[in-house]
Amino acid sequence: MLSTSTAAALRCAAAVRPRAGAVCSVASARYLSDLSVEIEHGRGQWKKYGDLTNFVPGKFQIKCHNKISPSGLQRFDADKYDVRRDGSEAANAHAILLRSHKLQEDDVAHTVRAIARCGAGTNNIPVARMTELGIPVFNTPGANANAVKELVLCGMLLGSRRVVDGVNHMRSLGEQGLARERVEKDKSMFGGREVKGKTLAVIGLGHIGSSTARDAAKGLGMDIVGYDPGLSVEAALKLPRNIKLADSIASAVTNADYISLNIPYIKGEGGTHGIINADIIDNCKSDAVFLNFARGELVDSDSMKAFLDRGDGRYVTDFPEDQCWDHPNCVVLPHLGASTEEAEDAAASMAADTIRDFLETGTIRNSVNFPDTSLPDRPEDCVRFTIVNKNIPGALAAITEAFAKGGLNITQQINHSRGDVAYNVLDIDTDGHDDVVSFKNVQEDITMTDGVLSSRIIYGKPGMGYAKNLGGDYFV
Repeated sequence: MLSTSTAAALRCAAAVRPRAGAVCSVASARYLSDLSVEIEHGRGQWKKYGDLTNFVPGKFQIKCHNKISPSGLQRFDADKYDVRRDGSEAANAHAILLRSHKLQEDDVAHTVRAIARCGAGTNNIPVARMTELGIPVFNTPGANANAVKELVLCGMLLGSRRVVDGVNHMRSLGEQGLARERVEKDKSMFGGREVKGKTLAVIGLGHIGSSTARDAAKGLGMDIVGYDPGLSVEAALKLPRNIKLADSIASAVTNADYISLNIPYIKGEGGTHGIINADIIDNCKSDAVFLNFARGELVDSDSMKAFLDRGDGRYVTDFPEDQCWDHPNCVVLPHLGASTEEAEDAAASMAADTIRDFLETGTIRNSVNFPDTSLPDRPEDCVRFTIVNKNIPGALAAITEAFAKGGLNITQQINHSRGDVAYNVLDIDTDGHDDVVSFKNVQEDITMTDGVLSSRIIYGKPGMGYAKNLGGDYFV
């Protein structure tokens, strides 16, 4: 049997429009987002999100995949957030935090507003599909830059001094009881070279690449050649003064003793799949050392194996490939780039702050599929609407028309777009419209508008006010 308050909420929700002077209380209207039922509004069938057994009213629910640093999770205020460290217990989460978990669409409930990866790459997230669903995907650029940079520099030394071979040799001698006897005699087997005065080519001059270039130049006394077709002014200002900028990868690597790959993996035509191929490798010194702590797919493995077979070149990476991993001139490490306490803390904290700002204010930063949108504080006398729509002609006009028809006054508006998606933020004057149901009715009309993917009302009640249009199926 329904409680009195629940029944009241259903009666309010079932109305096509409240009659003049009829207002549902905020307490009753809350059930518009709480109940797992279907409600007929007259304009179309609206569906509830499903079983909300574990739903905590008045709080945002955060679903965690992988082990997320406590430093990041502590950024969520316990009064506003219910953080589920075990993702299986958060069937109706409002946001997802993850590291290496390969996210499937089935992992993403209709309630999910945002996804954040504690790291830079998002290859484990179906970003294109999330964009179609109106869900921003965030990453944490720069959070692990120092950790990866240190591993790149370590890899450069490993590729210069045959340290790994020496360690394995001494371990073998130790097992035979010969370590002390041979420690001096066998050192000539592992001769190497110094990096000072050598040339390092840095392919990609983002957070990691620019940091690697600075430390190699200043701390190790190396000459630096850089290549980055998308070099920003901000990144350029962080580069060492003695860097030489090349106009292509081929020209950057020609005279390089070491080549560090620091670019993202991009599929498709014009992307970076196999960008280090036979043409590039044939243009290198025969004893060049390649350092790949970016993505395994950047390197054509057959071409790299041929290079290792014919000379004194080296390949140091944390992406094992069948063709190269056991080659004597290849050093393969576990995927250690961001595996430091400091990097995990920084990435988790950045991801948590990003999610928190988005859920509470609508602000978007560090998104890989949505436009950056910095927002002013929401005025106390306003309700904030955020609307995600396809970037098509007429969509914005239809959205503003819906507010006009509902008698709602827009006090400030921001419209940004990125590719096929547009993001609209509108602050609406609450004068004369204090009931949540009035705003919900307008929200439903907007969400049913052609091209709109999702909408959200931000009015100080965590977890409420979200609606989605999934190809004609409407969820509230």
